[in-house]
Amino acid sequence: MKQVCTNSFLQLCLLILLNSSVVWAQNHTIKGTVLLADGTPGALATIQVIDAPKGTTTDEKGHFTLSELAPGKYHLQISMIGYATLQQAIMLRDNQPVQFTVRLQPATSQLNEVIVTGQYEPQSLKKSVYNVRVIDSERIRLRAATNVMGVLNNELGFRFSNDLTLGTTDVQLMGMSGRNVKILLDGLPMVDRGDTRESLNQIDINSIERIEIVEGPMSVSYGSDALAGVVNIITKKPGRERLSVTARIQEETAGKEYNVLTNQGLHIQNAGITWQKKGWNASAGVTNNTFGGWQGLSEGRVKDWLPKNQLFGHGKIGYRTEHLNIYYRLDALKEDLLSQGAENSNTHQARDQKYITNRYVHQLQSDWKVTDRLQFNGQASLTDYQRRTQTTILDVTTNRRTLSLGQGEQDVATFTSQTYRATATYKVSPVVSLQPGIDINRDAASGDRILGSPGINDYAFFVSSTLNPSTRISIRPGLRFIKNSVYEAPPVIPSLNTKFALTPTLDLRLAYARGFRSPALRELYFNFFDASHSIRGNPNLKAENSNSFNGSLVWQAMPKAKSTLGFFYNDFNNLITYGIDPSDPRITTNINIDRFKTMGVTLENVFSWKALQATVGFSYIGRYNNLLTGTDTTTYVEGKLPTFIWSPEVNTNLTYTLKKLGTKVSLFYKYTGKRPSYLATATADGHVSAVLTEIAAFHWADLTLTKPITSYLTLTTGAKNLFNITRLSNTSTDTGGAHSSGGPSPVSYERSYFLGLSFQWSKN
Repeated sequence: MKQVCTNSFLQLCLLILLNSSVVWAQNHTIKGTVLLADGTPGALATIQVIDAPKGTTTDEKGHFTLSELAPGKYHLQISMIGYATLQQAIMLRDNQPVQFTVRLQPATSQLNEVIVTGQYEPQSLKKSVYNVRVIDSERIRLRAATNVMGVLNNELGFRFSNDLTLGTTDVQLMGMSGRNVKILLDGLPMVDRGDTRESLNQIDINSIERIEIVEGPMSVSYGSDALAGVVNIITKKPGRERLSVTARIQEETAGKEYNVLTNQGLHIQNAGITWQKKGWNASAGVTNNTFGGWQGLSEGRVKDWLPKNQLFGHGKIGYRTEHLNIYYRLDALKEDLLSQGAENSNTHQARDQKYITNRYVHQLQSDWKVTDRLQFNGQASLTDYQRRTQTTILDVTTNRRTLSLGQGEQDVATFTSQTYRATATYKVSPVVSLQPGIDINRDAASGDRILGSPGINDYAFFVSSTLNPSTRISIRPGLRFIKNSVYEAPPVIPSLNTKFALTPTLDLRLAYARGFRSPALRELYFNFFDASHSIRGNPNLKAENSNSFNGSLVWQAMPKAKSTLGFFYNDFNNLITYGIDPSDPRITTNINIDRFKTMGVTLENVFSWKALQATVGFSYIGRYNNLLTGTDTTTYVEGKLPTFIWSPEVNTNLTYTLKKLGTKVSLFYKYTGKRPSYLATATADGHVSAVLTEIAAFHWADLTLTKPITSYLTLTTGAKNLFNITRLSNTSTDTGGAHSSGGPSPVSYERSYFLGLSFQWSKN
């Protein structure tokens, strides 16, 4: 018995000694101080130990302590909203405490953002021959946006028009309609059913890394639909982390309408995960975006803004090495829009329509760097897009539904698109680089509203070159040769982009481009008739073409300040737009306008000063229509009309960091000037009747507050539509047309308030 007690006592002593040694070994500390560039304390900066599951935040004096660490080498990641992330290597040795001080510099990524759109390879904004605008992940996060429109709505040159009947939104860029704007997802085109770019709001906002905008024709690089410019949505790619988990939840009111997590208001939930090891990487994510609609001025069951439910999913798997990067990505969408009709007081029945969209986008992309002088890029995509209209009659008394058999009330429209693209880049010398490529696009459509089962094939060979005769001059000529299965395309489409470094701080860019756009299947063969729309396709449309000139002067006076003065002039022939069918004035059809021009000037200033980051811009854009030049075939409803009509815009993005509170306050503001336009009617004898109409000017502003709660959680709150804009006066008297353009023009629902929480955890 005594021996057992002695053994137990020895075991207990040994256990205590072992535990003591472990505690002693782990009881090393790192102390540090985080200062900002101006020497003030960096309060609430996040300190993350990359090599261990430890982290903390700094106090109001910028001090932090990390304890219970074993001897060894550690890498600390120090981050703070509005400042560039810093990594610090630390070596812990026995009986040698560590104490250090670091300074964080303001983030200036918006001044030197790496771009990929239209480039041989990713390069900085300063080196690009194109004038590219970049909206980075930080600004997207600060906007607390639920869709892409919520990010772009205060950008210069962007305007949106809403069709409340169909629940869709179209984009306009630099005076041009959405049908002339190319929407790309990782460099590959998105597909739309109608002429509106509704695909822009059918991309998961939580999967976006940045948005790149190139104004002016990009037909040589991207083919049809790129006359006004390109909006390229770049999705998130693997970083340095081995494992990363993200999540987001946000609740938002629709004016005064709100109900927690469901029905009234807007509700978004997202979760995502990424993984990589030994060159392999994979990611997946899911987002549910639910909007309960907004009643507005409507009564009973009817809503001004339709309820919408979007379910996004994406998955990606890839492999990359120093010389090879290849991946497959799937983006899926299921969207339901519900339009509830008014109850008939006599029959107690209501007519409801549900619009169901299914979109699947498959992408396969690869980059292969054969040598330092030669590399290849391959892209392939397949899009399956289907929109179904389901119309039912609801007996309100018995709550029983039956299918409606009216014209166009049970419809399925299917669009498929295939894109194959391959390019090679060869550096002949330090002065000359060549990039030849092929581009194949195959589109097909079918459905009750589609005339037959049409298809369009487009084959193109393009080649461009970069010439650098000196360190201050860069010249990029390009040619595109097209074979279209429906139209006789021009023999060649040229472009010429140039960049001159006038001084180390002043760059001049000048460009000319020829644009070509063949009519899309939807414009040729899509017939759309319901209670609010009477649209007929026109298989006799001509192809559009344009000559465009643009330029910019960029002055970067200091590392944290940049001013860009831009100007453009576009001359279009046979531009496609909506007009009245001369055989039936009740029907809208697509027509060619003989001549159309846009011109304008933009000025954008970006700067950082202490805790303030700001963007201030101005644009003045004019549009011209040759139908209104007073020819013998033109008559006027309201006397002589101006041939050029102008509209101004002013915007500003301000972000201020409250250092002591660790909070970032952002104001996003835009003034959109009145929008004059023409309402033209083609008559049976070939004449055109035209009247000048006008949509009123308005102010828009959003306010957001962002505050890290812990090293993993960030709280975002604020208000959108501060000026409470819902509708704009519209002098158009047209009550038919393609999209019922008469009456007030809808902009948004009332002022809304939101609260969101984001989670981000990673392990290296």
